[in-house]
Amino acid sequence: MLQGTLVSRMTGSQSKRDIVVIGGSAGAVDALGRLAGLLPAHLDGAVFVVVHVSALYRSRLPEIVSRRGPLPASHAKDGERYRNGRIYIAPPDAHLLLEDGRIRLSRGPRENAVRPAIDPLFRSAASIYGPRVVGVVLSGTLDDGSLGLLDIKLHGGLTLVQDPDDAAYGDMPRNAIEVAKPHTVASIVELAALIAEALLPDADVGEMEPLSAEDLAGLKGLDFPPGATSLTCPECGGVLYLEGPGSLKMTCQVGHSYAPDSLFDQQRAWVEQTLWAAHRSLREQATLAKHIADRYEGRGSRLTTRIFRRRHSEASEHADALRRLILDRGTSAEPATEEHEDSA
Repeated sequence: MLQGTLVSRMTGSQSKRDIVVIGGSAGAVDALGRLAGLLPAHLDGAVFVVVHVSALYRSRLPEIVSRRGPLPASHAKDGERYRNGRIYIAPPDAHLLLEDGRIRLSRGPRENAVRPAIDPLFRSAASIYGPRVVGVVLSGTLDDGSLGLLDIKLHGGLTLVQDPDDAAYGDMPRNAIEVAKPHTVASIVELAALIAEALLPDADVGEMEPLSAEDLAGLKGLDFPPGATSLTCPECGGVLYLEGPGSLKMTCQVGHSYAPDSLFDQQRAWVEQTLWAAHRSLREQATLAKHIADRYEGRGSRLTTRIFRRRHSEASEHADALRRLILDRGTSAEPATEEHEDSA
């Protein structure tokens, strides 16, 4: 699905591309390993990576990537100056951001229900480095990275997406294709060649093709009025606001932000959590009612005993019905958005 060479999409002459930002989720560890193995040993640029990983476990992703390719990989450190020919990976539970020549790590609000998230890296790279950036979206679920890739495109950067048919999980690439209309959709092998070509020392940056009127029309987004929506943040309960007319991104006052697919997934998880909490409360109510009934029965109070026996029975029945409802929803059977590194 390779959509042409870089040369055919460039005109003019500016400074070269030397910033590569990559994002992925489920299936991205293997994709990133394959990509790293195909990059040249003397890459004239720096690579920055966000893959959704759990904050509960030590991340081995830099070791995995270093073993798979010639470029050394390490977890990014706050304030460090980056160097060409290296891969910097977001550590667990911290957003990876770029400043002019330096890396910043942030414990800011989760975006799309994850930290690290792809969008903050892409946005910061686009804002600081503009047309010097190559943005890449790999395998994953939901839509983190889609709006960030669009930012890179709007700032003149090169946008690449793994072919959904080449990805273990194609939803994240498909969402990026729909939202950002990337310059190229390609397999991992082709993406590696395009990145290497874009970062050649004598490869000048030209102005990328602007978004067409049709593309811009496709960015209209959700059919909500600007400002406050009727939706609430599933993480803190605050009102969600659209960032502008026709925006695809919603943010609460705390700063938690979501693209549509990620918001839906987080709401679904919140609903399940709430239902289990209600189930627990009903079980506790049944236990307490039984305890009270037993106590009054010991005192010979038959009326109060009957009342609390009935309440115990009702709470138990409601708890059983709610449990069946939760299990029938089948939410736990769907693939998780986080990638387990041990699978690579």
